[in-house]
Amino acid sequence: MPQPASPLFQGHEKRRHFRVDYSVPLKISGDNGDILTETKNISCSGAFCRMNQRLEPMTKLKVHLLLPLQKSNKVTTKKITCQGVVVRAQASGEEYYDTAIFFSDIAPKDSQTISEFVESMLEKQNHYGKYN
Repeated sequence: MPQPASPLFQGHEKRRHFRVDYSVPLKISGDNGDILTETKNISCSGAFCRMNQRLEPMTKLKVHLLLPLQKSNKVTTKKITCQGVVVRAQASGEEYYDTAIFFSDIAPKDSQTISEFVESMLEKQNHYGKYN
């Protein structure tokens, strides 16, 4: 007999990975120079951020994240560098653009590190989060 759907998978959510609303320092490098910003949310497959310039969808980028990791009551910073692609950019007011970036080429160990970070932050926030 089929099992009822998990509460995590009810509704029309298409995302496959947990994401967490968390501000992580982010540097994006492209053909037009570097952009410094921070994430609004992050998952092991991408990040959502607000920028002061618009990047066209499908723009290829180099993404640098500074992920705060807690180990033995000590916070360290893990730098993760990967390739990304802009999948969405829309105006947010007159000066900013909400931008979604898919991590198109990321080392499996870095993806796992982000996944573990997201899970630990969700546990701290005491909720299930969203999927990405």
